Amino acid sequence: MALAEVQTMTNQRPVYDAIVVGVGAMGSAACYHLARRGLRTLGLERFDIPHMMGSSHGITRIIRLAYYEHPSYVPLLLRAFELWDELAAESGRHLLIVTGTIDASGADEVVFAESLASCQHWQLPHEVLTAAELTARYPGYQLPDSHMALFQPRGGFLTPERCISAHVEGALAAGAEIRARERVLGWEPIGDGVRVTTERGEYEAGRLVLSAGAWMGSLVPAFAALAAPERQVLGWFAPFQPALFAPQRFPVFNLMVPEGRYYGFPIYDVPGFKIGLYHHRQEIVDPDAYDREAGAADEAPLRDAVARYFPAANGSTLALRSCMFTNTPDEHFILDALPEYPQVIVASPCSGHGFKFASVIGEILADLVQRGETRHEIGWLRLNRFAAEQVSRG
Repeated sequence: MALAEVQTMTNQRPVYDAIVVGVGAMGSAACYHLARRGLRTLGLERFDIPHMMGSSHGITRIIRLAYYEHPSYVPLLLRAFELWDELAAESGRHLLIVTGTIDASGADEVVFAESLASCQHWQLPHEVLTAAELTARYPGYQLPDSHMALFQPRGGFLTPERCISAHVEGALAAGAEIRARERVLGWEPIGDGVRVTTERGEYEAGRLVLSAGAWMGSLVPAFAALAAPERQVLGWFAPFQPALFAPQRFPVFNLMVPEGRYYGFPIYDVPGFKIGLYHHRQEIVDPDAYDREAGAADEAPLRDAVARYFPAANGSTLALRSCMFTNTPDEHFILDALPEYPQVIVASPCSGHGFKFASVIGEILADLVQRGETRHEIGWLRLNRFAAEQVSRG
């Protein structure tokens, strides 16, 4: 059934070409690209836009080209950078701040070794620095002598709330309908289309995009095994020497040390040097019922890393904030249609490293809605990499 034909399904309910459930990082970008292509688009968000209940907030989010997780992410990132720049120019918002990126670990450990490999494979500009060379250039860093660091000049950080707002404003300007504070209760296939039921009514469309992050398991029950929400906490600490942690003097970083894998940012927009620990306390949670307040147990592993590796930032605690990762078993994204219902496209979870890709994922989702395929290489992100019983509707 062509998208236009779906509009004849009923005269009683609003009918759209595409409904997007979850208007966070991925959903806002999907709404933007769909609406700009002339498709009748409805975005449904259960919270505010933007909001602080999920994974798409926190003032700053890293964007980097040296990608140790998998080299196949790099082509997607190159397009993501282009689209972020276009969105910034269109919206007049400052969305991407370039600081350069540091990926540091032991020479044979994954963060340095695989970041270097991705740069070499894709011929990305980069420099290799010893720990001493890194400190001489950027004195805020005090890493172990045995560590090696890869510097890539293009990366930096995105401003997530501005990015989501820019995508939503662009979608609205292009004719999309966006509804916040409207919880989706469920969906069902109707012919080749879908019906979505919310707290306020029912809507029909030719295609459905599910980009609900930590709530994917409530929309596709089998995703409870593929999308594990994890509590995450970020900390902001007052530097003794703030100038060392200004954006022009402190690149964003990924750091592997014996205590874990940390990531962090210069001072920006709010006071303090920001740091996080991947898989913070390894707490798998119910996204509707977990402790959003951070305390001393959350602060401790962050404070320890600041004291050891960024001692000039080891002043008072200025803020602790929680968010969520939503992790797949292999910590790579899921971008695909449901096997039983090809009119339903899933774009989640993103395992704690997805925000930087939102601009290009929005483009990919619009391709999948329109044509069922995309020019971007996403075969390795499809559902068929998991066992068949894991990806049925349940």
